[in-house]
Amino acid sequence: MFDLIVVGGGVLGGFHAYHALKNGLKVALIEKDKAPQGATVRNFGQVVPSGMNEKWQAYGRESLEIYKEIHARVDLSLRNQGTVYLASDPEELQLLEELRGINSTKDYTSTLISKENCLKKYPGLRPDYIKGGLYFPQELTVEPRLMINRLLQAMVQEMGLTYQPFTSVLSCENTGSVVKTTTACGQKLASSKVIICNGSEFKTLYPTIFAGSNMEISKLQMMQTIVQPKSYQLPGSILTGTSIRRYEAFQECPSYKTIKDKERKDRPEKKWGIHILFKQAMDGSVILGDSHEYASVENRDSLGFDLKMEIDELMLKMARQIFQLPSYEIAYRWYGMYSQCKNGELFEETIDNHIHIVTGIGGKGMTGSPAFAKENIFKLFNL
Repeated sequence: MFDLIVVGGGVLGGFHAYHALKNGLKVALIEKDKAPQGATVRNFGQVVPSGMNEKWQAYGRESLEIYKEIHARVDLSLRNQGTVYLASDPEELQLLEELRGINSTKDYTSTLISKENCLKKYPGLRPDYIKGGLYFPQELTVEPRLMINRLLQAMVQEMGLTYQPFTSVLSCENTGSVVKTTTACGQKLASSKVIICNGSEFKTLYPTIFAGSNMEISKLQMMQTIVQPKSYQLPGSILTGTSIRRYEAFQECPSYKTIKDKERKDRPEKKWGIHILFKQAMDGSVILGDSHEYASVENRDSLGFDLKMEIDELMLKMARQIFQLPSYEIAYRWYGMYSQCKNGELFEETIDNHIHIVTGIGGKGMTGSPAFAKENIFKLFNL
């Protein structure tokens, strides 16, 4: 008998399990694959509260502390090299100045960096692109494929987590006294509560709820270069003018609407939802991307499983206009899929009082999950 069963071993499910264990609960985590394969391991690994709206920035800032607290005991591949937003024109620079003013009222440190200092700090940055930057020194990066697996391993070895990979859940049933979870191999597990955090895969368990959810599916294409020369070091998370024009934090700036209304909507990067980000991985390669194609949940399959070379070629063209990397030879290409709520929040549904669907966190997962999961565990178990 468990206090909690978590379905889905990604970052959202993993941190629900972590906070439950930390508060003395008996927890089982069920993952359908050998290890998480979804959005958690297919992203940049950037922990960037600076890009979130006010509500989610608060979660993100608390998540920074949670990551650091765990990393002090378990190597989560954490690096504290900060985040920079690079402006390419006066409008983007104006938004950076306005965001810095907003951050100062929230006691969140950010520093404007001149064009000259940006060129010194970020090797290969093109002088014909950069107008100035805004730097957030507290923000983190992780290697997502390492982080989640090291967290799960630590919970098993040090916190008593019962971890069941290679296990698909067929049903969850509240019997009145306990919730019975049945797996595909016929195993029956009992618990006080179940939290389902398996992205859009919850359609298998609750297809009617899934079809009626206020969610959409986003498909993102990303690339990773070959390992760059050892002499080339690109620190932290690098976000660019396209990020400034896209991220929620900038929508709170006074000039955002005017600037947004002036944008041309027919540009190819708008068609594919491209904004250019860079992150150097621990092995020296550079991850870059990404794009966004959307479909309603009922039309998920319309996004397909192919990679569009038109998108990759456009991203590479835009990236070269920002950074002159030693090499743009691509070693890996992939896509990720994540579910997100159309209203910018996340999807929550409670079934029979003790079965809780928590999913659709979208691009906020790596940044916001640790703190959101902590709050949710406290709420659901009245801690």
